[in-house]
Amino acid sequence: MRVGWVGRVGRPWAGAAARVLAAAQAVAAVVVLARLARGRRRLPPLTAPAPGRPPGDAPADGVVGRSDARRGPAASGGAAGGDGPAESGGVAGKDGPGASIGRDGTSGGGNPGDGSPKISVVIPARDEERRLGPCLRAVLADPAVAEVIVVDDESSDGTARLAAAYGARVVRGRPLPEGWVGKQWALHQGLREAGGEIVVSLDADTRPRPGLFGALAAALGEHDLVSAGPRFVCGGLAEQALHASFLATLVYRFGPIGPPVPPPPHRVVANGQCLAFRREAMRRADGFARVRGHMTDDVALARALAAGGWRVGFLDAGGLLEVDMHESAAEVWREWGRSLPLRDVTRPAWQAADLAVVWLAAALPALRLAAGRPTRLDLALLAARVLLTTALRRSYTRPGAGVLLSFLLDPATAVRLTQATLRPVRTWRSRAYGPGRRGLAEAVRCGARPGPPDRTAAR
Repeated sequence: MRVGWVGRVGRPWAGAAARVLAAAQAVAAVVVLARLARGRRRLPPLTAPAPGRPPGDAPADGVVGRSDARRGPAASGGAAGGDGPAESGGVAGKDGPGASIGRDGTSGGGNPGDGSPKISVVIPARDEERRLGPCLRAVLADPAVAEVIVVDDESSDGTARLAAAYGARVVRGRPLPEGWVGKQWALHQGLREAGGEIVVSLDADTRPRPGLFGALAAALGEHDLVSAGPRFVCGGLAEQALHASFLATLVYRFGPIGPPVPPPPHRVVANGQCLAFRREAMRRADGFARVRGHMTDDVALARALAAGGWRVGFLDAGGLLEVDMHESAAEVWREWGRSLPLRDVTRPAWQAADLAVVWLAAALPALRLAAGRPTRLDLALLAARVLLTTALRRSYTRPGAGVLLSFLLDPATAVRLTQATLRPVRTWRSRAYGPGRRGLAEAVRCGARPGPPDRTAAR
């Protein structure tokens, strides 16, 4: 008799919970489908400037690469001074250390009289000896680049020696000050050393192609900060599947790369592997110092500057930039899963909403499919996920079966994002950073609020 009474009481509660879950999933589905629909009106991808057009000159219609708008990835895809000693070497070319480029001992760019701006490339590097070479070969071979600065962030390997051998200017990074994260400190020092009108920051694992820097300079005619979305180099079934699953969560939360209408500052995203900006505007804003304590430095910088009136563009550069981020699926899980929740730049309410979207619109349909009990809404969401998978193939240099099967790992990805949100990791490259949670509001308040840069200067 008692068991029957409990059963009669439990069934209404179970039914109510099921209805609430179904309603929440329906809301998540509407949100995701609306975000995916933005992909039909994305900004054109970055393309190399036409021959004869100086880097930094935008086309007459103000749009870079309109003819190639359908190509490339569909996903989304910084106090103290830095006057430390620097080392300079010869300039290396595409054939490795010692090859010469340019008659004047530089790698080109910024030629007097041709109207092109001088472009400085700053590469923050800590223990990057194994990955830095291909990046330097590509950068030093580009005639649009006037100088290449590698900020050696107290590396324990041969990073500085390798950079000097290739011909980059090596800036010996000073000891990390209290309250700073290493990458921001390295970029802060590199910015102080840069002499170019335009500065492009690159990670050591990037592989630029000819025309990237001219395209970035041209895009600065329409934006104040440009972030480039690359194509990814992923080897192996498991690595590619897990990477594509993580990438899909970015699209589910923020929509495809290159939105035609800028999102509000607290929803801006960026890719810190490749950023371009005007040197003096960033110096006045003291951008890297403003986000000195953030682990998610790229998004923190973009959101803080956007809140101050900067026009931030996150543009597809898949035809001009490749990135070889990780060496295994385990590294993707550990490293990319650590940063993707964007915990230190997102308010708790938005974190909860983003996680709910990932769980309800991606993980739950895959789980129900595996159990053999998908609902009609699950099937519709799975169909949308398959369509997204087709688009995500363009985000990889060699897309394989891993991209197609990535939806099967969506439940695991949701678990990893939840874990990293609840228990954030504050270690990176043998450095441990103090606890703390610095949201967008604090990033905006850190130092003087940046005003919008002078957009008529150097046009």
